[in-house]
Amino acid sequence: MSQSAYVSEATLETFGEVVMEASFRQPVLVDFWADWCEPCKQLTPVLEKLTEEFRGGFQLVKVNCEEQQELAAQIGVRSLPTVLLVKDGQPADQFQGVLPESQVRQFLEQHVKAPEASPQEQIQAFLEQGDFGAALPLLVDEHRAKPDDSDIAIDLARALFHSGDVEQAESVLERLPDAARHDDRVKGMQAQRAFAERVQALPDVAELQARLQRDAGDAEARYQLALHLVVQGAYQEAMDHLLQLVRTASDWNDGQARQTLLEVFNLLGPEHPLARPYRQKLFQLMY
Repeated sequence: MSQSAYVSEATLETFGEVVMEASFRQPVLVDFWADWCEPCKQLTPVLEKLTEEFRGGFQLVKVNCEEQQELAAQIGVRSLPTVLLVKDGQPADQFQGVLPESQVRQFLEQHVKAPEASPQEQIQAFLEQGDFGAALPLLVDEHRAKPDDSDIAIDLARALFHSGDVEQAESVLERLPDAARHDDRVKGMQAQRAFAERVQALPDVAELQARLQRDAGDAEARYQLALHLVVQGAYQEAMDHLLQLVRTASDWNDGQARQTLLEVFNLLGPEHPLARPYRQKLFQLMY
């Protein structure tokens, strides 16, 4: 049986206490199972995973029907697995057989309040969406609470960098231990700084767009425009321009467009929603 604090067992003698009485404090999910029941073995990992995910929103109580036949008969269990939800001393809902995890979660959410995402989970979700602005205040709080956590410090620096506070981002990076400076996320910020330096001497965006309108095959104008777009945070549009160069002028300037795309991938980091699809597009073009 699981060692989780949210999982327990019930017998005929303890059912009243661990299920009926406990259900006045929180919902109780009762899993009727047996060793010989193969579908039970498929369902158990799903129930235990969701029990941990809900972090105490309900208690999972397991009843071994092979050992507790009288209890199963009293409850009216006719097939295995049977899962019964008890609230306030009364059966509230049930299902039989194996359901996919998504359906079990949906079943639970009708009766159990889903837990709020932890700050770490919220941060990860924002970073995966590329929403550095939303992640920034959460990262500031986490960094204050865990100033020695290099992962948090790096993500804080990224959020600061993408929010335009380059000086503060660099201040955070300077305090990193040497081992953390080789992290891909740090390389991404280094790439961002390099992009900012490269566009300083280039024509402005309006001039480059005008050149492309006159000549769509102007590889230099397209490349320089892509650099500007990276600095502005318009990553998808920038990568589209770079992919077009790879597609139509792959040898231009010794393959610089491909190399620059790789630098953009480093800048975005592996969890950014654009990184994976554009890596695949580049791979398809190259091979």
